Order: sequence, then structure tokens, then C-alpha cells
Amino acid sequence: MTSTIDATSLQSTPLTPNPARALVCRGCGTEYPLAAQHACFECFGPLEVGYDPALLARVTRADIEAGPRNLWRYAPLLPTGQDPTTRVTLDPGMTPLVPAGGLAAELGIRAPLWVKDDSANPTHSFKDRVVSVALTAARGLGFTRFACASTGNLANSVAAHAARAGVPSVVFIPADLEQGKVVTTAVYGGDLVAIDGSYDDVNRLCGELVETDEFEDTAFVNVNVRPYYAEGSKTLGYEVAEQLGWRIPEQVVVPMASGELLTKIDKAFSELVEIGLAEAPANGWRVFGAQSAGCDPIVAALHAGADVITPVRPTGIAKSLNIGDPAAGLYALEAVRRTGGWMESADDDEIREGIRLLARTTGIFAETAGGVTVAVLRKLVASGRLDPEAETVVYNTGEGLKTVDAVAGQVGPTYRVKPSLRAARDAGLLG
Repeated sequence: MTSTIDATSLQSTPLTPNPARALVCRGCGTEYPLAAQHACFECFGPLEVGYDPALLARVTRADIEAGPRNLWRYAPLLPTGQDPTTRVTLDPGMTPLVPAGGLAAELGIRAPLWVKDDSANPTHSFKDRVVSVALTAARGLGFTRFACASTGNLANSVAAHAARAGVPSVVFIPADLEQGKVVTTAVYGGDLVAIDGSYDDVNRLCGELVETDEFEDTAFVNVNVRPYYAEGSKTLGYEVAEQLGWRIPEQVVVPMASGELLTKIDKAFSELVEIGLAEAPANGWRVFGAQSAGCDPIVAALHAGADVITPVRPTGIAKSLNIGDPAAGLYALEAVRRTGGWMESADDDEIREGIRLLARTTGIFAETAGGVTVAVLRKLVASGRLDPEAETVVYNTGEGLKTVDAVAGQVGPTYRVKPSLRAARDAGLLG
């Protein structure tokens, strides 16, 4: 596909123009039209959306607060979707920012601790944000089929969005994916392709398919329309700032797969401060990254003081984070180093304990990625890397019912009794 987005046509009124002006190479700065393109022709670097600063500067808090109670309240800051009739969406966003006093007390954190719980989205993960933005852009570019390479949550979201929009979908997953995520993708009726290989193998195949004639009219959300897809993650930063009264938290802990979520949350904070919508902490904010020990190439690079990411073959239970060759790994390193943060990883036993700890102290049942984040939070506090006196937000990106097998062998009934008072008394239920 070679069409481009007409920024003037994607607006609901003259007061809400599309602020996106070009695609910009993150490596060399070369600019391209707003088309279906994800890599620079000059240096092969990744592209991201560049904005008109004058249009961003016109956006006010009142503009946003008058918007819908979903991510589209931030449409004046996004590259597409200004006109509601153009959107391909389940209307995700405005998920709870949950006070986590019990978790803070257990870990020795004395400042406010919050969990941004994105399991409350329509398909129960943050991927609904990126998919809504990517597929809205894809519709504007003229694509007639939706696709992705996925470790599970993205597959759920693309299939659901396609079903809502009445558009065919084809999603590609590793064959060993958790059964819960297979079922919650297949149920929407699109094509589901299981690949005998890792996510990196799946992604490589999708990168080849997008170049074929047969897939010319197919939008792969994390390949040919990736620049728009990535921008959806910024809404997790926007929302936290708004929910905190238009201020940036001092510390955030973010799970990492490709590393893009972490970089876009940091970008969102920077944008809000630059255009005067949010207040930064006196000493700035710090960004912390969390990976599974079975797939932690970004963490390994940071700990080694390296400026390159060495790909790994993923293992471990946190399959939603199992990207062995992370596309945004270098940019995640830059964000963490620039803000004075850190990264750690957690092994499978620590992940399971993280899931149970979060559930026991906050009532939030996280998937394995959330267990990684909580386990890393604990390590960061114990090591002194994270300041227990600074307000902190941790991101839970998915629902525990999708990865129930991770803790199924560790939890269950605490009592088993016959249906009688005597049996209940004998079991100790009556004192």
C-alpha cells in the first residue's frame, strides 16, 4: 500500500486537527509522508510519528477532560482518530489507577504507590490501546484486512477489533502459546495461524508476508503500520498524569518485551510537560524496566554497560514478554539511562510470587507480565535502586485469567469439608 493519511480529513471539527505531520527516522532523522512504512530507506532505522508542535501546543486540559472516557479523549495528541466515524476501536482506556497501600507496606515503600491496571480494557490487556490507534490509521490508509504477529494479547485484541469492525483478520502466534490466549483469539472467528517457532520466528515471517502481493491489502499492526501502533502506548502515560491531577509520578516501573511501551510512556510524560499540560517532579521522573529472566536481553545490556542488544532465545513462563530480539531495546536503554532509572529481571518462581503478592495486597490478578513487574519492584526496593520515599506507579498490562496455569499449582481451596456444621467445626471454621 502506498496511500497516505490525509490529516485534514481525519478531524471532527476545525478545532481538533490531526497534529501528525510526518514519519521520522529515530536513527537519522529523515522524514517521510504519513504512509504505511515502518523503516527508513536511508539507514533502515525505525520510524515514529512526528508532530506539529504548534498544533500540540493548542491542546488544553479542558479539551481533554471534555472528551470521552476512553483513550480517544487524547485524540488531539494522537496521529489518527480525530473524527469518531473513522475509528476502528473497542474504546479502551481510562483504566483504574489503584492505590496499593498494602503492597507498599509489604515492600517497605513509604510514599504513595499505585498500580495502573490495564487488565480492565475490553480484551483485558493494554494492547487494546495500540490496536485501536493502529487499525484506525490502517482504515485511513485503505487496508481491508487486519493482521499481527503476537505473543497472545495482541492477537486477542486484533481479532476482537476486526470482529467489531466487520473486517477479516489473520493473526500469527507461536504454537506453544498459553491455551487461554489461543481460545480468546480464536473465539472471534478470524484466521488464527500457529507457527512452530518462537515469537521472533513469527515476526520474521510476518515481515516477509507483508512484502507479498497476497498481503498487499493487509495491515500488520506491528509491522507496516507500526509507527501508529506504537503511539497508542503513550495513552498509558497521559492517563496516569491526568489521574494524578496533571502531574508526572516520580518513578514508574514498566514491563518490557520489545521495550516500546517503556519508551512511549516516557515520551508521553515529556510531551505533556513540554506543552504545559502536566507538571514534572522537581528532580524529574525515573523510568525502571522489568523483564523475565528467561528473556532479558535489554536488562543484560544495561547491566553490562553495553550499547548493543544481543538477541536471546526466550524461555520461561512470561510468554507475553518473550521477544528475544527487542526492536526498541536500545531506545528503552536510552530512556532508563537518561532518567536515572534501572532494569532488573525475575525468574519463574519470583514471577509466580509477584502474581500472588499483587493479588493478595491489591485484589488485582495479573498475568505473568504483571508478576514480572511486581517481582522487579521488590528487587528494586531491596537493592536501593528505587526510592521508597518517592511516589511510584507500576503498570499491570494484562489479566491473570489468561495465564492461570502459572499459579494453578500453588493455590486452591484452604479447606475441604462435608456440607454440615459438624464438619465445618471439625475443620476449624467455627473456631
